[in-house]
Amino acid sequence: MRLIASLLLALPALAQALGSPDGQLQVDVSVNAEQQLVYTVQRAGQPVLLASRLGLVLEQGDFANGLKLVATSPVKAHHEHYTLAAGKKSSIDYRANEQRFTVANTGGQKLVLTLRASNDGLALRYTVDGAGRKQFKDELTSFAFPAEARAWLQPMSVAKTGWKRTNPSYEEHYQADITVGTAAPSHAGWVFPALFRSGANWVALTEAGMEGRFHASRLAADSTGGTYRIGLPEASEVNTNGHLLADVNGPLTTPWRVLAIGPLKTVMESTLGTDLAAPAVAFDKNKLKPGHASWSWALLKDDATVYDVQKRFIDYAADMGWNYTLVDADWDRKIGDAKMKALADYARTKNVSLLAWYNSSGAWNDTEYSPKSALLTKEARAREFARVKAIGIKGLKVDFFGGDGASMQAYYVDLLKETAAAGLLLNFHGATLPRGWARTYPNLLTVEAVRGLEFTTFTQEDQDKVPRHAAMLPFARNLFDPMDFTPMVFADIPNIKRATRNGFELAESVVFLSGIQHFAETPEGMATVPAYVKGLLRELPRHWDEVRFLDGEPGKYVVLARRAGKQWFIAGLNADDQPRDVLLDLAWLGAREGQLITDGAGEREFTEGKLAAPGAKLTLAPHGGFVARFR
Repeated sequence: MRLIASLLLALPALAQALGSPDGQLQVDVSVNAEQQLVYTVQRAGQPVLLASRLGLVLEQGDFANGLKLVATSPVKAHHEHYTLAAGKKSSIDYRANEQRFTVANTGGQKLVLTLRASNDGLALRYTVDGAGRKQFKDELTSFAFPAEARAWLQPMSVAKTGWKRTNPSYEEHYQADITVGTAAPSHAGWVFPALFRSGANWVALTEAGMEGRFHASRLAADSTGGTYRIGLPEASEVNTNGHLLADVNGPLTTPWRVLAIGPLKTVMESTLGTDLAAPAVAFDKNKLKPGHASWSWALLKDDATVYDVQKRFIDYAADMGWNYTLVDADWDRKIGDAKMKALADYARTKNVSLLAWYNSSGAWNDTEYSPKSALLTKEARAREFARVKAIGIKGLKVDFFGGDGASMQAYYVDLLKETAAAGLLLNFHGATLPRGWARTYPNLLTVEAVRGLEFTTFTQEDQDKVPRHAAMLPFARNLFDPMDFTPMVFADIPNIKRATRNGFELAESVVFLSGIQHFAETPEGMATVPAYVKGLLRELPRHWDEVRFLDGEPGKYVVLARRAGKQWFIAGLNADDQPRDVLLDLAWLGAREGQLITDGAGEREFTEGKLAAPGAKLTLAPHGGFVARFR
C-alpha cells in the first residue's frame, strides 16, 4: 500500500475541483507533469481561464517548481456579514465555498493555497507558515485567457515620471476592447482592476486584503499569448529608505487575488473587492458621515485658497444641503490656523464641516505644496492630528504618495489606523487603488486613483476624452472602491470647451460612487441651472443601500440604479457621438412614476419630465445623460 501511495505522489496529481455555492463556477487545481501548480476556471461549463500557473518564490524557498500536492482540506462554507459606509451596498452577505491545497517543494517546505469560490467569482491567496524571515522574490500567479478574449486595461504609469515626479497615481486613460496579449505601453504593466471578456463571461481582476506588510501588485507588461501574470512595483516606489517587497518574520500570507466572474450584470453588482478585505476597525459611528462637499480648487485653482473664497464655499455648501467644504493645498500658509479655526466655527453654524488638504510626501517627489512632510512619523502625525482637531477640521485629504512598494503600503496603513483612532475622516489623492480599504477602515470615504476632472481643466485633449473615460470607470476603477473623480460642471471650465452635455454631468453624481462626492461646480455655475436640478442635488442621498446594473458597455454607455432607503435613483450616460436608445426593464419598481431630468435641446440645457415603470425607453443625447428619481 505504501509503495502504491508513493507511486501516486510521483505522478501528476489529479485535478481537485472546487465549486461555487450555486454550482455555476468550477475551479480545478492540480500539479502538472512539470511539477508546477496550475488551475483552470469554468463557469456554466464554459472555459473562463485556461491552465494558469500558481506559486511563489521566496529567498528562503522555491514554491514554483518541483511541487507535490500533499494535502487537500475538506470544502467548508464561508459566510460573513458586514456593512459599508462608502460602498455600492450598505449591507452585504458574502458566501463562498473554501478549500485549502498544500504543496511541498523538493526541500519539504510547504505552501498553502486557499481558494474561495462564490457565485460571483473566485479568490485565492498563499500562506507559508513557520518561524523565521520570509523575503518575497516573485509570484507565479497567472491568468491565461483564450485567444479570442478581449481586454479593457489601464496602463500603469512609470514611477517618478509626470508632474514633479509624482507618478504612479493610477491616472491614465483605459485602452478599451483590445486583444488579450497586447503589450503594455511600458515596462510598468497594467493596473487593477483589469477587465476582460472571455466568451460569455466577464472577468474583473483585482486584489484585496492589504494589511500593510505586503507590496501592492499589478499585471505585468508581457502578456504573450493572452497569459497575464502578477507584476511587481518598480524599485523607486518606496518610502524614504524603505523596502520594496514583502519581508516578514513569521508566517507570510499574500493578499487575495480576486476574480469577479460572470455575466456583466453579475460582475457589476459584485462586492468581492470588499468581501475579501479585512473586517472593519473600530470607528465612532457618530463621526462617520458620508456626504457631499463644495470645493473651490477644481475650477478656481490655487488663488482661491483664501479666507473669503472659502467662506463663500461654506455658504454654497450650506445652501445646497451639503455637509462638507474642502480647503485645499497651502491653507496653512494662505489662511493659517487662526483663520481656519474661524472658518470651522463659522461652518459649524451652517451645519457644514471642514476638510483640509495635506501633502504626504517626503523626498520621493518634488512637490512643494504644504502642509508638507508633516505626516512622516507616528509622533509627527499625532501632533498634526491634535492640531487639526483643535482647529475643528473633521477630515484630511492626503496627496502625492510614492507608489506601491511594501514600505509605502505600510505608510498608507499607518495613516488609516491612526486617523481612525483619532476620529478623523480620510481621502487619499495622488494615490494607489484602495483595494477594499474602505471596508477595513470605515473612515476612508474616498480615494482618487483616477484621471479625474482636474486633468480635464488642464488640456482640451483630456477634456475631449471625458465621455469615453467616464463611461469606462464604473466597469473598472469604480467597480469595487469609492472614487474621488470630483465630478459635475454645468457652466464653463476656464479656457476649455466642455465635451459633455449637462445631463451627462448630472448623471455622474449618481453613477460615480464616492463616500464624499466633491462637486467641482462653483456657486456661480450652480446658479445657472433650473431649480429642479438644484432640488435633486440638495436631496441626493449621502450613501447608498443597493445597486442594480441595468444596461451598458464599457467605455460606451452605462445605466445604473441605486437605492437609498425606499428611494431609487437611476442614472445613465452616453459616450457616443450619436444618440443612443436604451430600453429599461423596471418591473422591480412596480407601477411607479419617477421624476426624470435629462438634456434639453442645447448642450447647456436641461429638461424635466416623467419616467414610468415597469418599462421605459429613453433616447440619450450624444455625450448626454439623465437622472430619474423614484420616491
